[in-house]
Amino acid sequence: MADEEDRKETELETGGEPVWEGQVYTSADGTRRVLRRRPPVLEVRDLCVEFDDRYVLRDINLKVFKGETLAIIGESGCGKTVFLKTAIRLIAPTEGSVLFSGIDLEELNGRQLSEVRTRIGFVFQQAALFDSMSIGENIAFPILQTNPRTPRSELQDRVAELLFEVGMTPDVADRMPVELSGGMRKRVGFARALAAEPELMLYDEPTTGLDPIMSDVINELMIRARDNHKVTGIVVTHDMKSAKKVANRIVMFYPVSRLEEDESQIVYDGPAGEIDNSKDKRVTQFVEGLAGERLMEMTQARDA
Repeated sequence: MADEEDRKETELETGGEPVWEGQVYTSADGTRRVLRRRPPVLEVRDLCVEFDDRYVLRDINLKVFKGETLAIIGESGCGKTVFLKTAIRLIAPTEGSVLFSGIDLEELNGRQLSEVRTRIGFVFQQAALFDSMSIGENIAFPILQTNPRTPRSELQDRVAELLFEVGMTPDVADRMPVELSGGMRKRVGFARALAAEPELMLYDEPTTGLDPIMSDVINELMIRARDNHKVTGIVVTHDMKSAKKVANRIVMFYPVSRLEEDESQIVYDGPAGEIDNSKDKRVTQFVEGLAGERLMEMTQARDA
């Protein structure tokens, strides 16, 4: 298997195209190597999640590669947050599989799954801070989970560093979550997710409930996480401005209940900059925020 330097050099020579398994690269000294592409950071295969005999996710196939920021959009009830929770096996799939860096999560025992989760950061919709812990203790929590013997001074320095990274001063570490505004709590949640230096960050509606300026602050933090920490990201959002700004690629889910049996739940999967050109009226309706057809469907369902 070629090393990282060889892989990068080949990607440059091929104009950034991915290196597929079996591709041969000849270096300057004439050495020939067979290159293999790294597995996706996250891959789901034929993923189905069913609650009370009702599919929320049906036959989802998706790959997210290193360095990507993927935005998942779609109306309420289409399974976006369920997808995130299934991706880290907080919810077990009804059918199908989830692979993290090529590892099938279903094959792991509890300890192994916990170890994998330390490589994944999760920014929850309402920040989900521990109310009984100070801000500093919240941010330090994932660090101590992976290295419980971290010296106190080192821990304090790391907490201060993370607070600076999200635009807050070290004195905030002594405050309690209840003392902070919603935007500040979101930023603390972001700092906590970064604390364990994850490979993958999952963001659940990161700008919901925030004013436009604070929303853009969160957008910038997601971009910095990708660019400065080389973190792969999956962002679940209703906010099209945010999706277009932070994502390289957008996927749109559609509610299973309004699909035909043979229709894919993914109605768009492509570059963020091209979603406005989609010919699918369901995509256009969501992107432009048009209620006309949905109101008609609701009226028809009421009168049925």
